Amino acid sequence: MTTFYASLFADDASRLIAAGCFIVTVVLYFASKALYARFRTPWLTPVVAVPAVLAAIVLLLHIPYPVYFQDTRWLMWLLGPATVAFAVPIHEYRALLKRHWISLSVGVTVGIVVAVGGSLALAKLLHLSPELQRSLMTRSVSTPFALAVSDKIHAPRDLTALFVIATGVCGMLFGELVLGFVPLRTRLARGALFGAAAHGVGTAKARELGSEEGVVSSLTMMIAGVVMVLLAPALGFLPV
Repeated sequence: MTTFYASLFADDASRLIAAGCFIVTVVLYFASKALYARFRTPWLTPVVAVPAVLAAIVLLLHIPYPVYFQDTRWLMWLLGPATVAFAVPIHEYRALLKRHWISLSVGVTVGIVVAVGGSLALAKLLHLSPELQRSLMTRSVSTPFALAVSDKIHAPRDLTALFVIATGVCGMLFGELVLGFVPLRTRLARGALFGAAAHGVGTAKARELGSEEGVVSSLTMMIAGVVMVLLAPALGFLPV
């Protein structure tokens, strides 16, 4: 009987902690968003600041990841609708897309080849495990697409999500620095750079540069994701 009540108490405590983690995650997001809107410092963006603070809290309080993920998994589910929402402004710029569909198609193709080939080559050079190699191959597409591909190529979902987020954050932080060295002057090229290399996080940054950059980045991101999902069966045959 004592064991039963102890187990029941532990379950209640676990649910309470999970609910608290959900509330803290949401509060930190809106707080970081407000700070970023005021100071415009890249390190205060929600995708950078919130994970860092949450990681510190989880480590300091010794909260197991399954407990944290118990309620916050619903936030992961929202990635799908959020990705689709990037497509809303595309209809307004359909004339632009019709004019440059060849450039966008070629850019997406080159981007996927470079992302997959470069990741795989670097992983082999560093003698990483097959699981890490497969997860790295999908790092340059948005999380919902990357997770769908990871299931088909038998890559760990947690590692895939980690690499995708890390790629997006790096693209957001260093994207403008790259634009300073690479002579990309058109809005089409600037938007495609963020969409192809940094997916959703890069698209959010591209929208800060301009509405046209944001639209092109959205389209590039979604085309790259769809193409990657279609190519998933072939990726499974790559030697790792």
